[in-house]
Amino acid sequence: MKNYVNYHVLISHSPSCLNRDDMNMQKSTVFGGVRRVRISSQSLKRAIRTSDYYRQHLGEPSVRTRELGRFREKCIRTLNGRFSEELVSRAIEALSGKESIADDTEADAVAPWILAEVAKLCELIEAAEREGRDLEKVFKQISKDGADLRKSIGQAVDVALCGRMATSGLMMPVDGALAVAHVFTTHAVDSDIDWFTAVDDLISDAGESGAGHLNTQEFSSGVFYRYASLNLRQLQENLGGASRERALEIASHVAHLLATVVPSAKQQSFAAHNLADAVLVTFGDMPVSLANAFENPVRANGERGFRTPSLQRLLKHWRNTRQAYELDDSARLFALDDLPTEGEPARLPTLSALKEWIAQDGRE
Repeated sequence: MKNYVNYHVLISHSPSCLNRDDMNMQKSTVFGGVRRVRISSQSLKRAIRTSDYYRQHLGEPSVRTRELGRFREKCIRTLNGRFSEELVSRAIEALSGKESIADDTEADAVAPWILAEVAKLCELIEAAEREGRDLEKVFKQISKDGADLRKSIGQAVDVALCGRMATSGLMMPVDGALAVAHVFTTHAVDSDIDWFTAVDDLISDAGESGAGHLNTQEFSSGVFYRYASLNLRQLQENLGGASRERALEIASHVAHLLATVVPSAKQQSFAAHNLADAVLVTFGDMPVSLANAFENPVRANGERGFRTPSLQRLLKHWRNTRQAYELDDSARLFALDDLPTEGEPARLPTLSALKEWIAQDGRE
């Protein structure tokens, strides 16, 4: 059985500014000696984690915060009726390594906190005190093997996928099962500048000229390459020893999310709600990015733009890499383009069919 699921997605975004830096400019990178527009992996992962599809199919995500006082209040509200406020506070103190938590207490950094993990620790504290066991020894045992908390961590799929760092308290570090690359355009991009005004209605009604606000916004369009690789065994471990079937189910949802979710920045102004043009998924023995298909920037193909040549380049590089390294991977392609393909990868007519293929472990 192949352990890695590799996702290669091409998505053409209409004029937009989906990810900005601290200067309010589009994030970019230089690849192949030319400027590309970029969307950070962090931005894409957050959009995925907070999407409606994620909540519907993978449950509630973790709570990313450093505001421990606010997180405590959220836990108290959510766990009301199960555990006392005092017990919830003690559990969060143990997880965070803080001696006490006030309303303004902050963690050392923004971290993903899991409500189920807090609830499980409350249960462990209650059981230890009921049985007269030394609480410090219980905490040491949790720190040593973490078996009692591992399954509760698995209830937050985003942590199982993306992992988390932990440096203090009982919060367990998790090695992420999903590696997500920064997204970049397959071609060179020269951005445009939108000079815009906000008209003040009352000034206009008074017969006066001039705007209430003037500003500029960088934007561009392009075909973007998204790449991610999922380690199925790591995902099973992170989920507390889940079955391969459960990991494959999640893998199929990851394909849907990578094909459909778009960061929300400036969307009220640009509405670049574009779906993927092509999704190539492979099962293999190692993570393999096809980013180098675009190291030589794609050039527009006459009236057909960048979409068709980008797909051609992606498939050619996949075939060349597979042949040169004798990779025994299986692959399927879902694409809107009617580009004819010779031999592999076999094409599937819908995204649902691709998801079903993934869920069936890459078998017919």
